[in-house]
Amino acid sequence: MAQSEQLPVVLLTGFLGSGKTRLLNALLKTPGFAHTAVIVNEFGEIGLDHALVESSADNVVLLEAGCLCCTIADSLHETLADLQLRRTRGEVPGFKRVVIETTGLADPAPILNTLLGNRLITNHYRLDAVVVTADALHFLEQLERYREVAKQVAVADRLVITKTDLAAAAQLGAVRARLAGLNPRARVFESRPGHAALASFSPSDPLQARAVPLEEPGHAHRRDVNRHDEHIIAHAVVLDGPVSWSGIAAWCRIVVDRLGDRLLRCKGLVEIAESGEVVFLQGVQRVFHTPERLAHWPDADRRSRLVCITRDVDPAELRSLLPALKLPAGSDPHVRLEDLVP
Repeated sequence: MAQSEQLPVVLLTGFLGSGKTRLLNALLKTPGFAHTAVIVNEFGEIGLDHALVESSADNVVLLEAGCLCCTIADSLHETLADLQLRRTRGEVPGFKRVVIETTGLADPAPILNTLLGNRLITNHYRLDAVVVTADALHFLEQLERYREVAKQVAVADRLVITKTDLAAAAQLGAVRARLAGLNPRARVFESRPGHAALASFSPSDPLQARAVPLEEPGHAHRRDVNRHDEHIIAHAVVLDGPVSWSGIAAWCRIVVDRLGDRLLRCKGLVEIAESGEVVFLQGVQRVFHTPERLAHWPDADRRSRLVCITRDVDPAELRSLLPALKLPAGSDPHVRLEDLVP
């Protein structure tokens, strides 16, 4: 299915009590977000009883705003596939987008891998953005105590600071600074009563969403490293030029082998040496998904580049894996890294 025909999916996550449900409720009351399908773990968690119009079969309910809501039945991919089937049959309203709200303790990695790699999903849906809420009052404390908080923030495309009306200016500034250190490439929004940050759910252009921004123009092999957090680092790598399919396969395999779960998320735009094609790479922890061929470069920057968000990975360690990308076309992608380094 063409990108323009795939339904955009927003993954909404954030730690316990960070305001996910409040933000989502505000979204569903907005006419501009009618025809949205919402997937939650339990109806009780989202507090939508007052908005129910009628129940349809099984785990789907219809809401006043022209939206529909369902709980995860057996698995996320089966739930999404079932929704698409009902949509095609006309059994549910023709929703135009999907929002998935996770539990506060959820590890986003398995969900991302399901959204990016399961054919039951990718045939009809595309991941548009990961939106993560951060409680201005408690975020800094939660960040120190709970490992999930940093991981959720690190994989976000958009960050929403909630309860900003309750936090002092200095505290809000400290939260902003810490979020920028953990994930400098995420767009940051602020949400307060009466002014929910609904722009954080705005759809992206399918092609522009695949751009991999770098903070500033660089030279070949320039590496911009954001190291404001003790453990989580954002590495930006500009490559010398096009890479081969063999190089991509070898590098992905070696990165998974060497870094494992320490690779939180990776995005890349690379030109293929054999054909001149542009492909979008995406990996989450131990899984790299099938590269996506693009019709053209999504922005004016024509450099092949990677952005990798890691935990406890020194820049030198990531740099040591780059020779795999220089593998000539037609080479065995199962080559050992040691054989590539003089």
